[in-house]
Amino acid sequence: MNVELLQYTPEPEKTVALAARLCYSPVSIGRLQEKLESTDIEAFLDKIMSLGHQSVLEHVSFTFGLEGISRVTTHQLVRHRIASFSQQSQRYVSHKEEYTSIMPDSIAENEEARQIFAFMSETVHKAYAQLVDMGIPAEDARYILPNAAETKIIMTMNARELLHFFNLRCCRRAQWEIREMGIEMLRQVKKVAPVIFRDAGPGCISNPCPEGQFCCGQTAEVREYFRNLE
Repeated sequence: MNVELLQYTPEPEKTVALAARLCYSPVSIGRLQEKLESTDIEAFLDKIMSLGHQSVLEHVSFTFGLEGISRVTTHQLVRHRIASFSQQSQRYVSHKEEYTSIMPDSIAENEEARQIFAFMSETVHKAYAQLVDMGIPAEDARYILPNAAETKIIMTMNARELLHFFNLRCCRRAQWEIREMGIEMLRQVKKVAPVIFRDAGPGCISNPCPEGQFCCGQTAEVREYFRNLE
């Protein structure tokens, strides 16, 4: 899996602070910008975040390149509708010569399960290639490709939606692949917007576990992990 923060709004925390200031100030935007140069942006952001004034977070966005992930994960990813996605097409990109599967550790660590997985992957790959050789369009041959098929996608989310994404997908009850991806995404955005994402992570970071009876029972350890994530 390769997760890379490709682009983001320049000075994201300054942009959010400016938007928040505007809501409560009678002066011009230019004047607000001048005042922000000498204002403690971190303290101001802490205040608006504590008040739940999160609409201003929508003014900054982050674009990620995500490679070496399965269609299982991208099927989950696109359920986050307040985002933009561009995914490698199985219609226009043929897998005849190269077909890679993402194998879960639970399968890789079991010899018999690994052999079954490898056999099925090879069988599907050969069948796909045969269909293409028969003249079947790649857009139709792809119908037999499995969820394990490796893919790549570029995704853009604003900061508010990212906080929601981390809240759901960094939880220990989230599916393992999207959880690993989400944690690495969080690690990278914390470097460029540390105040905005200071308390980002699963729902139990700042509140009681939202999973109820399905709680992992490790809230203290989870909080410690994410508060020290670098």
